[in-house]
Amino acid sequence: MKHINDITQEVVHSRVVQREDYERIRELLIQTQALTPLGFNWDIRRWEGKRWYARQEAGDPDWYKNSQLWETSTGQLIGLVHADGMGFHYLEVHPDYRYLEADMIAWAENHLTEPTTDNAGRRLQFFVYDYDVHRQRILEERGYQKMAYGGGIRHLRLGQQPLAKPNLAEGYTLRAPQPENGRDAQQIADLLNASFNRTFHNALEYQQFTRNATCFHPELDLVAVAPDGRFAAYVGVPYDEFNKRGIFEPVCTHPDHRQKGLAKALMQQGLRQLKAWGAIDVVVETGDMIPANHLYNSLGFTEMYKGRTMQKIIRTDDSR
Repeated sequence: MKHINDITQEVVHSRVVQREDYERIRELLIQTQALTPLGFNWDIRRWEGKRWYARQEAGDPDWYKNSQLWETSTGQLIGLVHADGMGFHYLEVHPDYRYLEADMIAWAENHLTEPTTDNAGRRLQFFVYDYDVHRQRILEERGYQKMAYGGGIRHLRLGQQPLAKPNLAEGYTLRAPQPENGRDAQQIADLLNASFNRTFHNALEYQQFTRNATCFHPELDLVAVAPDGRFAAYVGVPYDEFNKRGIFEPVCTHPDHRQKGLAKALMQQGLRQLKAWGAIDVVVETGDMIPANHLYNSLGFTEMYKGRTMQKIIRTDDSR
């Protein structure tokens, strides 16, 4: 597929993503963090997790499928459309090439729609921040509607921010898990499953991520250990070294150990270690969960950018 800019006459091509494009896409995401608002493109943790949070030694074998990229005639990668495997679809785009977004969305509509629950049509969903009036306008013109559910991203610039020392509840201890220790890795998987009401997490995916993701640093992976030796809370802090940005993900506490301030203590420790490393700022993505937002407020996060899912239903008798 080819696009010619009417003003500059620059030629842009699109093609399917291939395995060897992984590093180029990663570089696009890293380089555009400083050029775009928070959350505009995926952070390094989400991209590396897409491939490496999997039990296979080479990562998820399907990470590159159902994806299309855009590049200039000189080979500069400038855009990507992809799915996350959970019903949502994403645009990653260099801000100098936002005029391509309508074409990118059209491609997604032709290739990435999923059946509706009633099987009477197909649907496509994008998450869009409130600040992004450009993308909202494009989606609205194409028949998308805002849904009730959404989320946001919180931000804290470290600077001279005073950071409290962690204060763990009596009987609990703080340490870094050891990914190559099979018991530790399994405890991380069990904790994720219990905290988020899931069943699919396993020790191997955690180990593969820690072995291969450049954003993983063992000193920034923290657990609170209960008196009986089980992991009670877990906070991962992937680090984007190029942008000097910390990313809290995940943040979770086992249901049996909540309301003890464990996640808060781990995040406080993570903030102190980030500052010692010379980090500029830290972000955490959040949904509409009230307890989690209370936690982030108490830690001093200064801004929150909210957004909503926008969805389009294409009925089988709809010719649009």
